[in-house]
Amino acid sequence: MTATATRVACPALFISAPASGQGKTTLTAGLARLHRRAGRRVRVFKTGPDFLDPMILERASGAPVLSLDLWMVGEAGCRALLAQAAQEADLILIEGVMGLFDGTPSSADLAATFGVPVAAAISAKSMAQTFGAIAFGLARFRADVPFHGVLANHVGSPRHAQMLQEALPADIRWLGHVASDAAFALPERHLGLHRADEIGDLDARIDRAADALEATALAALPPAVEFALPCNDTDADADSARTPRLLDGRHIAVARDAAFSFIYPANLALLETMGARLSFFSPLADEAAPADADAVYLPGGYPELHAATLAANARSAQSLRAHVAAQRPLVAECGGLLYLLDTLTTTDGACTPMLGLLPGAAVMQKRFAALGMQRLDSARHGTVTGHTFHYSRVSTPLAAELHARHAQTGAAGEPVYRHGAIVATYMHAYWPSNPAFAAALFHGTAL
Repeated sequence: MTATATRVACPALFISAPASGQGKTTLTAGLARLHRRAGRRVRVFKTGPDFLDPMILERASGAPVLSLDLWMVGEAGCRALLAQAAQEADLILIEGVMGLFDGTPSSADLAATFGVPVAAAISAKSMAQTFGAIAFGLARFRADVPFHGVLANHVGSPRHAQMLQEALPADIRWLGHVASDAAFALPERHLGLHRADEIGDLDARIDRAADALEATALAALPPAVEFALPCNDTDADADSARTPRLLDGRHIAVARDAAFSFIYPANLALLETMGARLSFFSPLADEAAPADADAVYLPGGYPELHAATLAANARSAQSLRAHVAAQRPLVAECGGLLYLLDTLTTTDGACTPMLGLLPGAAVMQKRFAALGMQRLDSARHGTVTGHTFHYSRVSTPLAAELHARHAQTGAAGEPVYRHGAIVATYMHAYWPSNPAFAAALFHGTAL
């Protein structure tokens, strides 16, 4: 493909379903592994603001998994990511979120915008001919959504699969079936799937899913889709040159382990594109934040599952307290916010001391406390998009410096707290939506 081309083509498929819990992630991971085993370069994307599914999909495909969302990433951002992938890969897979038509914007909106054909995975557990009605609805509900076909998941027997196939209208493509098999099911807990590195036999599970899909029509390459390049110049270095180097020379230390792992790969890539040098440390392993770090980033994750260990790890705690005492910026999101507080109480009533760098306490809930897309409107830097999803509630005497707003309703969302050198919030911001805002966070300047 020459540098002056305006479109690039690549086989692409959108894996969706009528609802959550149909097996989208398992099937997408299995399909990625199947094609990777065939020697193809596979790039996988996840629809919406997800951290856990991409970890599984990255293991399956061998490449980072980025988010696609028409609101959070933006249409232009999604187009650029897809076009770049089309130039590098032999196959693009996109895993949807929830049901095909759920949300605003939905998976269907994304598929229609870029013309990616949809393969619907339908769990056939406790179902027979109604499978055909659900497939009919998915295929016909919107004429602008390119529909590739349906795959039956959680099928009980060959006779069951035959009944399902016979129930389909003649013009809806049958892509095959996959039997129920605990051997490749993915374990879940609150917030979603387990982290990839917590599933000891994950690769074996993905391989078994790939084996199951090998006999289906999904094993064949899907149709090629043309993706418009964002500009005539396709040189990645030119893209980097267009992003201001607002963090040139700054060293940012990022907490990354089983307690702090909810990180958009695009966020880290942006920091590096803006000139930052990144290093990583593990509070869970009691590693100190680098003493020469200009700023620290504490992302979200599962501190509540590791509260006692974090509370006992003095070396890491002391380094973070020294960093804040030196008035160097510390940016915390969601789980990172919880770690900074005075205490964290889990659902069993255990109250554990945390860092005490941010006044307040968090209490875990048995049901989620907030969920949805949100945006921050900064008077200095404009709007940054993101999302929130958490099972805890925080009480603090601090007043919010900013308040996020819900994407669709404009209702008040997550507060953003500033306390000395600390900026902390529940909201997971998608920094490529506003590089200047991200740079201000890590310079410790006004938002």
